Amino acid sequence: MIELIKRLPKAELHLHIEGSLEPELMFRLAKKNDVTIPYETVDEVRAAYNFSDLQSFLDIYYAGAKVLITEEDFYDLTWAYMLQCVENNIVHTEIFFDPQTHTERGIEFATVIGGIKRALSDAKEQYGITSAIIMCFLRHLSEQEAFETFEQALAYKDDIIGVGLDSAEIGNPPAKFEAVFKRAKAEGFKLVAHAGEEADFSYINEALDLLAIERIDHGVQSINSPELMQRLKQEQIPLTVCPNSNIELKVFDDYPQHNIKELLDYGLNVSVNSDDPAYFKGYINQNFINLYEHIDLSADDMITLVKNSFKSAFISEELKQAYLDKVDAAVNS
Repeated sequence: MIELIKRLPKAELHLHIEGSLEPELMFRLAKKNDVTIPYETVDEVRAAYNFSDLQSFLDIYYAGAKVLITEEDFYDLTWAYMLQCVENNIVHTEIFFDPQTHTERGIEFATVIGGIKRALSDAKEQYGITSAIIMCFLRHLSEQEAFETFEQALAYKDDIIGVGLDSAEIGNPPAKFEAVFKRAKAEGFKLVAHAGEEADFSYINEALDLLAIERIDHGVQSINSPELMQRLKQEQIPLTVCPNSNIELKVFDDYPQHNIKELLDYGLNVSVNSDDPAYFKGYINQNFINLYEHIDLSADDMITLVKNSFKSAFISEELKQAYLDKVDAAVNS
């Protein structure tokens, strides 16, 4: 099964590029840019990666992001993730970035997206990996600040396929951002949002009804609403589930408690993703392997999860089919 997991080509649809900042790169950039970080060694950083909830993770996540200063830093960050894509057989990725994490530190929007875009372009040229960029609003900030970020993003409309919503979920419901998502939709952006990770299933309903989103990031709390489960099944709205993340942030106590198998068996359009892999102990293959080792998932389940990732991607029907054919070829090889 592990060999099958490694062999299958995959799409990753829930990946925060800032969350792929490995401690070694954090240290190198801190030294280069003369940024003080509250750790003396790489091992100290890794030891700090023990979280009690989403907020305890976000505190370290935002502290780590301070080492990213130049366009080259964002290139190096993204390139390191693209090399992990090669290692994990990810052939298509749709990455999130958080411009507000950087612009509020005085880093230009152009600096951030310039480095990310260049690394994605090089990965396409060298490895054939296709990709897209999704800009996320930080939900702990105001909608007015989201609008200001959105105005900056319009100059890069050709580079950004969609907008999303992330950061501290509880107390920051989707309704808070209804107007800016309406504006984004009018401008032609794809719409996604984190919902139903820590907060209850009402956040998923709001994201669907008020923000008109096309893909739910996380969504595991949907299990608590029979009506919502039926809707998600009927409309085949994608859920980009992140197992390691859910365990590390105590959404579930341990892997056997995770509900991905129930969601899948019910007929929901679920995929597996790594979220913030540098912080959550593993990239996409490790997420699949952990599921295999702790939950009764069959080979057919694994194949369905992988195929769902391509079916839910923001790519042409032709490219979807080409990738699905590659999955079939890998299964039969």
